[in-house]
Amino acid sequence: MPVYVIGHKNPDTDSICAAIGYAYFLRQAGMADAEPACCGEINARTQYVLATAGIEHPRLIMDVRPTVGQIAHRTIITARENESLFEVYRRMRQHSVRALPVLDTAGALCGLISFASLMELVLPDHDVDAGARFVETSLDRLCSVLDATAAHAVEPGRDEELIVTVAAMSAEGFTRRMKEFPASRTLVVTGDRPTVQAPAIAYGVRVLIITGGYELSAELREEAIERGVSVLLSPHDTATTTLLIRSAKRVTRAITREFLKFSDTALVEQCAEQMQHTRQALFPVMDESGALAGVFSRSDLVNPRRMRLVLVDHNELSQAVTGAEQAEILEVIDHHRLGGVMSREPIRFINEPVGSTSTIVSRFLRQRDWAPPKPIALCLAAGIVADTLNLTSPTTTDTDRDILAWLAKVGEVNVAQFAERFFAAGSTLQTSSPDAAVRTDCKEYRETGWRFAVAQIEELGLDHFDARQAALREALSRLTLERGLDFAALMITDIGRHFSLLMIAGDRRVVAAVDYPERETGLFEMDGVVSRKKQLLPHLTRLLAGLKR
Repeated sequence: MPVYVIGHKNPDTDSICAAIGYAYFLRQAGMADAEPACCGEINARTQYVLATAGIEHPRLIMDVRPTVGQIAHRTIITARENESLFEVYRRMRQHSVRALPVLDTAGALCGLISFASLMELVLPDHDVDAGARFVETSLDRLCSVLDATAAHAVEPGRDEELIVTVAAMSAEGFTRRMKEFPASRTLVVTGDRPTVQAPAIAYGVRVLIITGGYELSAELREEAIERGVSVLLSPHDTATTTLLIRSAKRVTRAITREFLKFSDTALVEQCAEQMQHTRQALFPVMDESGALAGVFSRSDLVNPRRMRLVLVDHNELSQAVTGAEQAEILEVIDHHRLGGVMSREPIRFINEPVGSTSTIVSRFLRQRDWAPPKPIALCLAAGIVADTLNLTSPTTTDTDRDILAWLAKVGEVNVAQFAERFFAAGSTLQTSSPDAAVRTDCKEYRETGWRFAVAQIEELGLDHFDARQAALREALSRLTLERGLDFAALMITDIGRHFSLLMIAGDRRVVAAVDYPERETGLFEMDGVVSRKKQLLPHLTRLLAGLKR
């Protein structure tokens, strides 16, 4: 299973580029299965970066909770509904399993068969004697199970229900007993006893099985052919032959047709709940086309294989991909405040006060003298440019400046030209719906009992804001209600002027407590504020500390 290097929900450019860069670093360091991923739509500016660098979009993964497709066994041992009990039982023993999925003649899943249901065919609990006497099979199946030779066979492939009779008494007594059954359905088992063979052939039984490796006389063989009596020659003694005949029954009646099966995308936790109400031992897993893709048993749920993750550009589970708490988190690489990531075992956790996670990743590369390929260098440079507003944000450090200069040299990037084209690549206010605009770069937080979200839109000028203001306010209110938040904030930043507008929807006490200049109710002007992480979030944290939840 790959190790997915993944950023936060509603990923920004640094989140995507850091994931791509760190996955490259891990592969160079020997983790060959490291792969970049994302858990949300890639915005227009990031798409511009990837297109310019010629890098494929990271794999989209929206949920990392374990699925039955991940725990299922893909090497599937199956039975066919027209097989004999003997064949299926032998296969179960060979592979040490007690249940198998059953396929029909077209190869489609039609049921399940268990060791217990096979034994019921041999020893039915309702009437042992009668049940053992009747065998639904074919001559071909009998030959296969007995390793017998057909001296003469009429319609050997026809499935039919035969009545088993064994010549274990005097010839005269057996002949009388044999005639109690219809000749067309009677199967006679006998050894080298012409006194039994002759009356059986004369009666016209369906099949005569001669045991002990003996053969039929030429005269009786001719008569059997004339009377249409099939003759099979078993190498086993009579007792063994009789036992094996019982195992030549078709498994059809042992198949359970009503059973529980799951899609390979079904969550393990949900399947476990459904499995509590059944005694079924084996569970088929179906792919999207409805074909059998795997199987699993209850024991496979005891410690299901978990997705392996490296989190970049975040360390709070509220911002992580859905199901991250059930995944195996190997590392965290971030530059934000400490959040609530919990791990079962010690992990590598790097959190540094720099302007972007791409800075940290790039420094790892430079420390090892690993100059990245030009596409990776451009990608990491873009992450720094995006998160530091091309080194003008208050979050910018000397480390960011130093690393960006190194990347520019390695990747042959004209940072000034690239930054200009990057920020012009996409206007969220112009190209996105109001609902998408407030969700594109949106992070959730918990603080002193408050649950809230802060979204940010970065623009080259705010000329388009007034026309979208009412719709954005409505979208922000919908976001608050849909996610059950106390409030939601939208920060609209003019990159060129280093100026932001702050829109808040939700709890009125929060709106009233904001001490930035208020343009109108719920809309504030923040001159010189461009950083959600270093400027707005600390302000909101102090504000909420003074409010009772």
